[in-house]
Amino acid sequence: MSLNIEESMNAANNYARDLPILHLLEYMMKLVQDWHHANKKNAIETSTKLAKQYEDIMRESYIASQRMTVKPSTDYLYTVIEDEKQFVVNLGERTCTCIRFQIDEMPCPHALAVVTYKSLDAYEYCSIYYNTDYLLKTYEIPVYPVSDESTWDIPTEILEDVVLPPTGRIKPGRPKKLRIQLLPGSQAKRCKISCGQCAQEGRNRKTCENLREKT
Repeated sequence: MSLNIEESMNAANNYARDLPILHLLEYMMKLVQDWHHANKKNAIETSTKLAKQYEDIMRESYIASQRMTVKPSTDYLYTVIEDEKQFVVNLGERTCTCIRFQIDEMPCPHALAVVTYKSLDAYEYCSIYYNTDYLLKTYEIPVYPVSDESTWDIPTEILEDVVLPPTGRIKPGRPKKLRIQLLPGSQAKRCKISCGQCAQEGRNRKTCENLREKT
C-alpha cells in the first residue's frame, strides 16, 4: 500500500478509530460501498475514450507537444527537438528516450508530437487499461451489503470460541491520535549510537577496538 492511499484511508476513518471493532468494521464496509458506487457512477457517465485523469494527461501532453519540432529518420524512428534538447521516439517499439512513453504506456509529449506530425490516432498508442471499458470492469463486482446481526447464522464452534486480547506490553499514558509533524526546515533527530564499554559514539561493544585490545 502506497503512502498516499494509506494517508487517505487514515483521514477517512479518523472518526471511526475510537469505535468498537464491530462498529469500526461496519463503518469501513459502508465507506467502501459508498466509494464503489460513486466511482462506478462516474465511470458510467464518462463519455471520453479514456478515463478523465488520463484524458487530462493527454491534453496537457498535446499542448506541450505543440512547441516541439519533429525530424523524421525512418517510418517509425523520429528525432523530437524540445528547446535545446533532442529526444528519439520509436513508434514501432513505443519508446522514447525520456522514458515516459514506456513507463506510462501512453504517448509522452514527444511521442504526441510525432503522432500529430503523422496524423495518427493517439489513442492507439495508449494502454487498453486506460479505456473506459476497462474502468467499468474495475467496478463489475459489487460490494455486497451486510444484513442485520440478528439474521446472521453463526456456527456453534465460532460462538464458543474465546478470543483473548493480545499478550503485549501496553505503554503507559494515553495513546496519541495524531502524528507529530516536523516544522518546515527542521530535521529529525538521529539516534546516536555509543559503546557501552568505552562510551564513545559511532561504535558498539562488538566493534569496539578498546575491548578487542583488552581481550
